[in-house]
Amino acid sequence: MKHVIKHDLNPELARKATQSAFDAYAKRFADYNPKADWVKEDHAKVSFSAKGLTLKGDFVLRPGEIEMNLDVPFLLRPFQGRAVKVVEEEIEEWVQKAKRGEV
Repeated sequence: MKHVIKHDLNPELARKATQSAFDAYAKRFADYNPKADWVKEDHAKVSFSAKGLTLKGDFVLRPGEIEMNLDVPFLLRPFQGRAVKVVEEEIEEWVQKAKRGEV
């Protein structure tokens, strides 16, 4: 599943906003054991656990967008839309904070 979040930040701020959003998400949803590992400056591997299953994916930072890719197991697909919405809202909030100099 691919989802793109548009932004107008420079690459450094986009990464900071994405990392801050993930950190906030990890605190709010610690039970899902979210993890992010930046393998390159513009690419993070992420994972979450839910209902005994692990979701894996990545965030890819590109000029003007943050691309989120998740491999969602069949049993969790009914929750896919909600999960994407929560992550998208968190990232959008941190993009706005970055614009205001709060990151």
